[in-house]
Amino acid sequence: MLSAALTGFFTSISLILAIGAQNAFVLRQGLMRAHVLPLVLLCALSDAMLIAAGVAGFGAIVTLWPAFPAIMAWAGAAFLLAYGAARLRAAWRGDYALVLAGQSAGLWPTLAAGAAFTWANPHVYLDTLGLIGAVSTAFEGPAKWAFGTAAVAASFVFFFSLGFGARYLAPYLRTARAWQVLDTLIGAVMWALAFGLVRGQL
Repeated sequence: MLSAALTGFFTSISLILAIGAQNAFVLRQGLMRAHVLPLVLLCALSDAMLIAAGVAGFGAIVTLWPAFPAIMAWAGAAFLLAYGAARLRAAWRGDYALVLAGQSAGLWPTLAAGAAFTWANPHVYLDTLGLIGAVSTAFEGPAKWAFGTAAVAASFVFFFSLGFGARYLAPYLRTARAWQVLDTLIGAVMWALAFGLVRGQL
């Protein structure tokens, strides 16, 4: 049981730690201290649902619908390109008066973006339904669910740590110039991920 739980926890953490659109968005909101709790709950609960589906064996659905990965790849690439463009445009304009004053988008737009970064990201399905689901097949019975529970716990630990830990970086982001650099990096990451998705479909 302990071995299964440790495997689940570290498998999940190793997959989530990769720099991605969802993590960059959570980091940015954490730095702004804007709607952090609802956002990290959304991300962690979404991961929990997908991990549970993967462990339960629903990963086979992906193989039964061959067009699914391509559809998610193109949809995800379009969203990443649009959001990356928005961040690069913000960096170009350099108008961060509202950000520096602690103002951000409302709760529902923030959650809508968080949901899009999660559910429109084909890598999320690959990681949760595919990889975590595949690793879980090494365990049976209670050990299998210990694996899944620990994988879900890892997701909660990561997103809460990222969202609420980001505030400790805030003192370094008190100028418009610092936010320009951050948004430029985030925009570049979004576009790199988008082009990677497109290249994978060509």
